[in-house]
Amino acid sequence: MIVSGSLGQKIITDIETIPQLESVYVFCRNQAAHEQWANKVPKVKGVYTKIKPICKALQIDRENCDRAMISISFNGRDALFMYTQLLKEALLEIEDDDVKSIKDLVEYCRLQDDVDEGQIRKVENEYRDHTPIWWYTTETFIYPMLNRGLRQMDVDIILKMGFFIRHLHNHITELYREQQGNMPTNFQVFRGQGLSMEDFEKMKKTKGGLMSFNNFLSTSRNREISFKNFARPAASNTNSVGILFIMNIDTAICAKSSTPFAEVSKVGYYKDKEEEILFSTHAIFRIDRIERIHDNHSDRLYEVNLTIVGNDNHELNILTAHIREDLGGRTGWSGLG
Repeated sequence: MIVSGSLGQKIITDIETIPQLESVYVFCRNQAAHEQWANKVPKVKGVYTKIKPICKALQIDRENCDRAMISISFNGRDALFMYTQLLKEALLEIEDDDVKSIKDLVEYCRLQDDVDEGQIRKVENEYRDHTPIWWYTTETFIYPMLNRGLRQMDVDIILKMGFFIRHLHNHITELYREQQGNMPTNFQVFRGQGLSMEDFEKMKKTKGGLMSFNNFLSTSRNREISFKNFARPAASNTNSVGILFIMNIDTAICAKSSTPFAEVSKVGYYKDKEEEILFSTHAIFRIDRIERIHDNHSDRLYEVNLTIVGNDNHELNILTAHIREDLGGRTGWSGLG
């Protein structure tokens, strides 16, 4: 919600407890005067005198919401942990007719109430004009629909978007091969986001074990941006904690796994996302360490150190072998069934 300074001051006590209200932005002429009351209200994200900074703040907060909505599974805590890994394998094995797949997705979207017809026509007419990463990062229904499908394990969405998941994975794989020579052998990437109290408790209990991000994973080489723009603001939500993930990447492990990554700032829709590293879907990490971050702005900030895990991980292989046995060795469409 965007409110004027005078109106915001009058109604803030009535609206700040509304659970559906995530953020309030104050637009006024006298910033110093209204910051006196606004700074005491956690849901007020800032006081602004110009439109452009508000738009930037909205963009960051929207991305924060998107990040917090990505499903995370914990080995030993979630029954879906291994089934989501096999879902990924099955989707990547299927070879469909792209023309028919795009047509099926378009027809499905036209039956939904919340998909803009202009965006549907854009995908229908221009899909082959742009790269999968471009489509993933541009302003269409593709990104939120894919997130919703993978988060809710919505079979209809996953099947309709299966071709796009494959295209995006293959595009990341191509870039990974092209960029491999310029990547250091070992390096760190960062990701700031909010985590629900329930998932945070699961993560603490799984320390030393494995966790999976059940979607394509956006990270950055820039620790400060990840912390200030995403981890710290997420801590203002009373139902979550702010997390700064520090991910240790070994390119030798990635080369042997089905989770490639690529630097995508030059191929995405937004060209200003410096040092963005995008991992393919369902990347698995080991939880090494969880530590409180001492910060003047919040007491609910944590640093979580992770190490990427490859396909040669013994614990992972035992689990996948057991579930494959349950599936009778079926792959592709039959495996999904």
